[in-house]
Amino acid sequence: MSTARKKVYAWEFPVRLTHWINFLCILVLSATGFFIGKPFIHAISSKQYIMGWVRLIQFIAAYTFLMSIIIRIYWSFAGNKYAHIQGWFPFTGEKFAEMGREAKCYLLIDKKTVCAYHGHTALGGVMMFFLFLVFFFQIFSGFAMYSVTHTGAIWTLLGGWLLSFMDLQTIRLWHHLMMYVILVFALIHVYTAWFLDVRERNGIIDSIFSGYKFVSED
Repeated sequence: MSTARKKVYAWEFPVRLTHWINFLCILVLSATGFFIGKPFIHAISSKQYIMGWVRLIQFIAAYTFLMSIIIRIYWSFAGNKYAHIQGWFPFTGEKFAEMGREAKCYLLIDKKTVCAYHGHTALGGVMMFFLFLVFFFQIFSGFAMYSVTHTGAIWTLLGGWLLSFMDLQTIRLWHHLMMYVILVFALIHVYTAWFLDVRERNGIIDSIFSGYKFVSED
């Protein structure tokens, strides 16, 4: 017996746009970061500018990522209820219970639990909250390393202040480690999206392109 479903416009254009900008920026930043940390191509002529181009690409990606995060934070207040920042703080007894049921659902412990929601699930909201904390650290730590060779209030504001609490090598180490955290999150994110799309048939993967999800009317 098929279940009646309704079409819900969950993800507005700014949410979808920043999602894909973040995705592309993370790929570029990770690749260039790996190269900067351990170069595998070396210049054989003074006319070659390999590391300079790689650093330039990383800087462009970093500025783009910063602007994307600013837009997403703004839209978490200006957007619809599914984009609202309130969904990132589901720290209530009911939401904790939902997170437990979701975890059982993803781990295939409970096959009856419905994990499909109009917007973020309770577990998804918490993951967004912690992911953005990691994003903020990456932004501040990245600009903290950049501020070593730059002076001015803007560089202090963007990350130079972090040097007052951590030495440069520690910042560089944590910046590198948090990159792995983001990449692991990306793998989990792809798995849960694919899992829900197959299990709940709610079009969650397509929704990040179209904005629309299909949720049971029940």
